Amino acid sequence: MSKASFEVIPHLKKKTIYAMLQQGSRIDGRKLTEYRQIAIEAGIVERANGSALVKLGNTMVIAGIKAGIGAPFPDTPDAGALMVNVEFVPFASPTFEPGPPDENAIEVARVVDRGLRSTGAVNLEKLCIVPGKHVWVLWCDIYVLNHDGNLIDASALAALTALLNTKLPKVTVEGGEVKIDERTLEPLPVEHYPVTVTMAKIGDHIVVDPCLDEELVMDARLSIAVNEEGKVCAIQKGLGGYFTIEEVHKAIDMAVQVSNELRNKIFEAIKKVGT
Repeated sequence: MSKASFEVIPHLKKKTIYAMLQQGSRIDGRKLTEYRQIAIEAGIVERANGSALVKLGNTMVIAGIKAGIGAPFPDTPDAGALMVNVEFVPFASPTFEPGPPDENAIEVARVVDRGLRSTGAVNLEKLCIVPGKHVWVLWCDIYVLNHDGNLIDASALAALTALLNTKLPKVTVEGGEVKIDERTLEPLPVEHYPVTVTMAKIGDHIVVDPCLDEELVMDARLSIAVNEEGKVCAIQKGLGGYFTIEEVHKAIDMAVQVSNELRNKIFEAIKKVGT
């Protein structure tokens, strides 16, 4: 995301951030490798097929899954579809404006989508009802309700939790006609669990889960999606700064280490709703 889209951080606070990093600490008291407090709640939207609310420090994001039956894409006639959309709700930040998603919201959506798609998180072939004619189409809508940094990780956590919480009506085909049984619900075929971990480079330091103040002074950003086997499945670099090869390896190690903790948070939230 472009720093130009946010307010300018006061010079004194910027100096404070740099000074604290030199001492191995951060402006909010965390260690360089420490995530903010995370709260995840699944199944919060009654009329959605699946939903989740994620609080990452003061950042708050909600995700909802809506399923419908539609035609498959021509190049994948035997697979369903998953589409991710992100909206920055205007009241979430004084810098968010009404209207269609801007380039920052589009970037978050693409990073979340890439993490899910690159791991095959949802088995889309199992969403095929009649090849070439009828498939399940999933819309994952993510809304930023409060912005205090690291919207990518919060959105990715919300999306995966919502997908794991998703139930679809049972579908049968009789005489070429699709029949939906709303009384019988089946879990979405989620087979992999990618978690995205974002690091910010500030000067010579790399910090995990940057808060908004840190995002305003960071030189570069690296978001790394890691699957349940600890394998990197997607990387997105942002802003004009750079990461050395050594720093990329360090960031990957940090992402792999943190991802297990985040994934367990998701599983705990799903377990609470009995999914």
